[in-house]
Amino acid sequence: MDKLNPLVDFAFKKLFGVEENKDLLIDLINAVVSEKDQISDLEIKNPYNARTFRNDKLSILDIKARGVNKKWYIIEMQVMDQNYFDSRALYYWSRIYHGQLANGINYDCLEKTISINFLNFDCLDEKNYHNVYKLVNQESGNLYPNDHVELHFIELKKYHASFSTMLDKWANFLVKAYEYDKQHLPKELRVPSIEKAINVLEHMYLTEDERESYEARLKWMLDEEMAIKKARAEGRGEAAIEIARQLLTSGIDIKIIASTTNLSIKQIEEIQKSLQ
Repeated sequence: MDKLNPLVDFAFKKLFGVEENKDLLIDLINAVVSEKDQISDLEIKNPYNARTFRNDKLSILDIKARGVNKKWYIIEMQVMDQNYFDSRALYYWSRIYHGQLANGINYDCLEKTISINFLNFDCLDEKNYHNVYKLVNQESGNLYPNDHVELHFIELKKYHASFSTMLDKWANFLVKAYEYDKQHLPKELRVPSIEKAINVLEHMYLTEDERESYEARLKWMLDEEMAIKKARAEGRGEAAIEIARQLLTSGIDIKIIASTTNLSIKQIEEIQKSLQ
């Protein structure tokens, strides 16, 4: 079997959501959050467990952790392009925040909850691949009196080869990890945490159930990417045909139209016939 692809949610949680790789999760979180929310240690509240996975293969493969700073972190790799993911992310944030309350616990005991969403699709109308949302006063621009609401969206399709920050390096790893090994790793990624992550992926063992689930998720992801590429190509083709129609009705020479639209002379002649 080829090296596992961490863009697949199952592989992502098996890599970052286990106690022995807690240092990788800490490094990943610290690459995303601000300096004041950095953590030195944490407790994974729902660690990956093969038995739990076998009994509930369709469960949400997020990672819930609480830092020694008492703040809560939700980390998820979402491979499937879902409508209303922005609402879904807010809902899952609210569940964790609300879940802090228990009998005898007061509101003043609630701690900041940070949602970190790695997305293998475009979700937001934003240019940057990493965007942070908080509650803010629209008139004054002041933040809400407490900073407990914070949602991060890392849209990996918008990431371009950059290694300026640690998040850039982790984004590069997530996008290209299945291509890398110890011998073929960009010098910019030769940092202890990412080198360990590469090594873990190379030696990660999968049971039969796990392998079946991983391959099914990977197949879906690849099929979805091919479908998107095909739709875009067809869209470009339709646009080129429409441009050719307009240029033909304006009397533009067929050779110029071919050069402009990348359509063949034969295709343009067929379009011309349809206009007659």
